[in-house]
Amino acid sequence: MLDANLTQQLQAYLVNIREPIELVSSLGNDPKSAELDQLLGEIAALSDKISVVAGNDPRVPSFLIRRVGTDIAVRFAGIPMGHEFTSLVLALLQVGGHPSKAAPALLDQVRALDGQYVFESYFSQSCQNCPDVVQALNLMAVLNPGITHTAIDGALFKDEVDARRIMAVPTVFLNGELFGQGRMELEQIVAKLDRGTEARIASQLAEKDPFEVLIVGGGPAGGAAAIYAARKGISTGIVAERMGGQVMDTMGIENFISVAHTEGPKLAAELERHVRDYDVDIMTLQTATKLIPAEREGGLHEVVLASGASLKARTLILTTGARWRQMGVPGEDQYRNKGVAYCPHCDGPFYRGKRVAVIGGGNSGVEAAIDLAGIVAHVTLIEFDSQLRADAVLQRKLSSLANVTIIKSALTTEVIGNGEKVTGLVYQDRTANTTHTIELDGIFVQIGLVPNTEWLQGTVKLTARGEIDICDRGETSVPGIFAAGDATTEPYKQIVIAMGAGATAGLSAFDYLIRLPAENIAEAA
Repeated sequence: MLDANLTQQLQAYLVNIREPIELVSSLGNDPKSAELDQLLGEIAALSDKISVVAGNDPRVPSFLIRRVGTDIAVRFAGIPMGHEFTSLVLALLQVGGHPSKAAPALLDQVRALDGQYVFESYFSQSCQNCPDVVQALNLMAVLNPGITHTAIDGALFKDEVDARRIMAVPTVFLNGELFGQGRMELEQIVAKLDRGTEARIASQLAEKDPFEVLIVGGGPAGGAAAIYAARKGISTGIVAERMGGQVMDTMGIENFISVAHTEGPKLAAELERHVRDYDVDIMTLQTATKLIPAEREGGLHEVVLASGASLKARTLILTTGARWRQMGVPGEDQYRNKGVAYCPHCDGPFYRGKRVAVIGGGNSGVEAAIDLAGIVAHVTLIEFDSQLRADAVLQRKLSSLANVTIIKSALTTEVIGNGEKVTGLVYQDRTANTTHTIELDGIFVQIGLVPNTEWLQGTVKLTARGEIDICDRGETSVPGIFAAGDATTEPYKQIVIAMGAGATAGLSAFDYLIRLPAENIAEAA
């Protein structure tokens, strides 16, 4: 199960285990049980503090990682490889007594949670969003005796998936009831359980002194802006829903110069580590809802947050990024995560052997269709334009696949279902002006991006598409407010370009500050 490279890496990590642990395996006579048995044996052979014992959990194959002589444990139902291999490694270390690197205050908050919490999370090995959820819940189970967690590979426990009508991952159940779907980090999960979290954080934010530079958004542009500003020695803050932004939802990245291949969550983690090397105040789980520009040049701009708190700064850099565009047709919202999906890597395995559609003929749509074609029975790609817009190499690959149908000049007009899940879609042939229905089990929407700028209406200048209008220095229409990345008029929405634009905005903000007349700052203070 483990190749030489993985074995060497794992052995290096396992030396950090402080307390003996046991792998309690529940196995059957099926091939997957044999694979799991082999994996657990290979892990145990790498450390004298790990042993394998037999268990009798009803989920087969599964295993419990338990600290010997205690109830400290986490369970995996399935074989945590692929994206979940890191979750396995962290679980071994944390159950074995290796401390977490999460913020001490957050860890104390987990320990203080009162009550019994039985978590079950469903993942797929190809889902890049799932490890954050699995790892957060595993850590909570290690820290608090009232919390248990089982991470379940949906592909191996299809009866459960069907019974619970799960069509997207990650999906989390708490005490048998749906708790949440999609990426959730430790802070978000704790905030949902501890109702006082939001008020405490809002109070803490309200007490902060004004920043010289405040970046709104934590993606590649925001991270780069923070690094360049902080290196100038000025007070710098980032306020964001999460660090990493939309990069966290990106699978393979092969055009980041000097890095032949990486993945979104890995790049985002490296970005956050780099930002934390500097004196940057990072404030996550915060959504900006209103911008109040300074009354005079050199004054303080104010960003109002959904929590009720607000932050002030001499300069702002807006890097709020963009989100997946929705079709905006009847049935789309009703069947979201019930057949309507936006991440083929995450949710594709749930449609194995079924018929699906991909909406969109750009690079992301064609790549999705190619990936899904290797899993599903048939893919129908629907493109609004009269021709596909993807790169030629991708179009050639798509055309070579026997189980793909391409429909051009087509407008999706409705998602249809049976009340529980998608059963098809309706589209209009724009050339013949006729209407057609396709029977389907799933629809993957890949039709571009929408800038996250609604909260800026009436403040900085926006284009008709909602993009922040900037010049080549990242300046907006308001003095002292800059912008960078996918939320702006920068024509190429690429990670490397967003980082460069963020660096430009950071340097421009510093240049603006040092050129402000002292009397302007004094008058506005």
